[in-house]
Amino acid sequence: MQPMVAHTNGKCNQWLRYRRRVVPDSIAREIVIDAPLERVWAIVTEARHIAGWFSDEAEIDLRPGGAMRLTWHGHGTYQGRVETVDPPHSFAFRWLRRDDVDAGATLVVMTLSPEGASTRLQVVESGFAGLPWPEGERSRYADENRVGWGVELGELRAYAER
Repeated sequence: MQPMVAHTNGKCNQWLRYRRRVVPDSIAREIVIDAPLERVWAIVTEARHIAGWFSDEAEIDLRPGGAMRLTWHGHGTYQGRVETVDPPHSFAFRWLRRDDVDAGATLVVMTLSPEGASTRLQVVESGFAGLPWPEGERSRYADENRVGWGVELGELRAYAER
């Protein structure tokens, strides 16, 4: 006899029928970039570089509390607020959904460390579980950002290593 979850007669395991998708509170990505720490720091914190790998246009006031404005042609402009600047090891910003309001904001923390002549970059984006949205929207947003960081960090690596 097969386990209950394999039955197709509609009598599936009750917990599967009512199972809710759990929204992760954070996502993390880590890469090693064949570039020195100081170069990678500049690439993740200076507007001219951010516009070369992340967004199409960028403005950043690189100090805690400073404003960020990132524009993707065809997708719009998004606001952020700088939270942490600890050169060349830690940079954090908060996405803002409305003018300077933390509700609906996730926190992105970039941690850089030297690894020989290369740089290890860890990106953690957190706060998904606390977003004031329906669960399906929070889950979709976390999934989109998980995939997006994979793509963006690949672009960062290519930008830094050229």
